[in-house]
Amino acid sequence: MMLCVKDLTVRYGSFTALSGLSFTVDEGEWLMIAGPNGAGKSTALAAIAQSAPYTGEVLINGEDIKKLKPAERARRVGVLSQNNFVGYGFSVEEVVELGLYSRSHDGSRSVAATGREEGHYEKNDISNEERLTQALKLVGMESQRTQSVLTLSGGELQRTFLAQVLVQDPDILLLDEPTNHLDLIYQKQIFKLVSEWLKTPGRAVVSVVHDLSLAKKYGTNALLMDHGALKAQGLASEILNKENLDCVYQMDVYQWMHDLHSVWED
Repeated sequence: MMLCVKDLTVRYGSFTALSGLSFTVDEGEWLMIAGPNGAGKSTALAAIAQSAPYTGEVLINGEDIKKLKPAERARRVGVLSQNNFVGYGFSVEEVVELGLYSRSHDGSRSVAATGREEGHYEKNDISNEERLTQALKLVGMESQRTQSVLTLSGGELQRTFLAQVLVQDPDILLLDEPTNHLDLIYQKQIFKLVSEWLKTPGRAVVSVVHDLSLAKKYGTNALLMDHGALKAQGLASEILNKENLDCVYQMDVYQWMHDLHSVWED
């Protein structure tokens, strides 16, 4: 298994945000973490990404992620947060280029100084410039590569940071609401892009999602959470059923989804 989470618990003082979460993700799997607001979805992802304090274990290919050096961790796991704030006037390509940092031989030289040196990074089957251009093309930001990120819309900024994660070329993608702020055409593009990315051997994806339709369409597996606890896990097609969803969301989810979709019927 590529990712193994054991008894993951997150507490803030007397408040338990996440309680005893355990699951595994194998190669080729896309795990969707779903549930209502306050369920602990983003907290779980933050703990796995080492940006929230926790007890329990997070193992990447059998190794404790806490013991990995930052550059090695970044080569294993790429993280796209739900919200990305920037207060500096870097260009789009400069922000994306930061994703190449973990691929440097020594992990310490400035990307701004070395990012375009051919072969400086370990994966040198293509040049860094080509890798950068490919990532920008994939997210539809190539024409804006020299534009300041301070001038971007929320959706454009999200796509820029997705490109930064993709150019990093990790083994596991952690995506917290990856289509947050994106309009429909880019929602479709991003999910299709990630599903194609996942076809390469040695990769896996974990996503936090609110849109249950996307979870059912693209997820191979799913976790259904509520109030910081795991309520159900297994194949997405089986777990995201009427009984489980009605229990967690305290409403008739299937009827609501049917009502929404019916307005598009002729």
